[in-house]
Amino acid sequence: MTDNPELRMDNRRSILFIINPISGQRRFKNLEERIRKGIDRKKYRIDIRTTQFAGHAKTLASDAVKAKTDIIVAVGGDGTINEVASSLIGSNAMLGIIPAGSGNGLARHLSIPLTLPRALKLINQAGHKLIDTGMINDRSFISIAGVGFDALIAKKFASGNERGFLSYFRYVANSFLKYKPKKYTLQFDNKTLKTRALFISFANSNQFGYNTQIAPNAKLTDGRIDVCIVKKPNILEIPVVTNLLLLRMIDKSPYVNVIQAEEITVKRKKGKYVNIDGEPVKMGKTLHIKVVPLSLKVIIPQHVEKEI
Repeated sequence: MTDNPELRMDNRRSILFIINPISGQRRFKNLEERIRKGIDRKKYRIDIRTTQFAGHAKTLASDAVKAKTDIIVAVGGDGTINEVASSLIGSNAMLGIIPAGSGNGLARHLSIPLTLPRALKLINQAGHKLIDTGMINDRSFISIAGVGFDALIAKKFASGNERGFLSYFRYVANSFLKYKPKKYTLQFDNKTLKTRALFISFANSNQFGYNTQIAPNAKLTDGRIDVCIVKKPNILEIPVVTNLLLLRMIDKSPYVNVIQAEEITVKRKKGKYVNIDGEPVKMGKTLHIKVVPLSLKVIIPQHVEKEI
């Protein structure tokens, strides 16, 4: 081994941090400085980029993959993670996550620390695992996609200026009573199911965010999507349904039907918004959802490797 520190540095892994400034710098003070201090410079060559517009994270991540960057870290919420991860699917690059969003659904499912020092420590260790991703038409999702009331709230939340659980809850409370469940036709495993639903979630992970689990049994490595069909409860039943959601037992509710499938087609009357990892995206009447098995390398704590 050489004693020349410059030669030793050449063996370092490359790591790029992609920061959503709206969430990242609001959640963490002196973020870039703390990243540079928290990452082991003997192991890593660090680059830090800040997004300038919607979709910029995806472009930065794609360029980093082409440059054979070893680790690409998304600093933001589930929407930022989706942009970054979408460019990493099928590549050798590892996804790191520093949770800086409102709900942080994927980070919670993966037990990734919500504090900056602990999240950086995890990235330094770089223990990783392959996980499934999902596709809905031509768009990737990592955690959860959904249609109906779920997508409506995602659109209102994205359009508003406030963040946090209380703001999200206000959008739900203000829209719930007047929302009329929509008709859907689901085709899967040579079966056809016609239903009217408040919303339908396509869950790769179990988390909506805010530690609420819409699909308690969903796993990121089982090669299946948990399709959660949620009927609209009457107003007197809402507290019961809410408790089941918070207790991670929503699948026990008579208003919820969960189907597991590798591939499913959903038809609806109109082309409207779809919730893709918390971001509203307008799509057509027919939605084709499928799993892309073990397609993304993600840095996770060692103790959860068997549980995800």
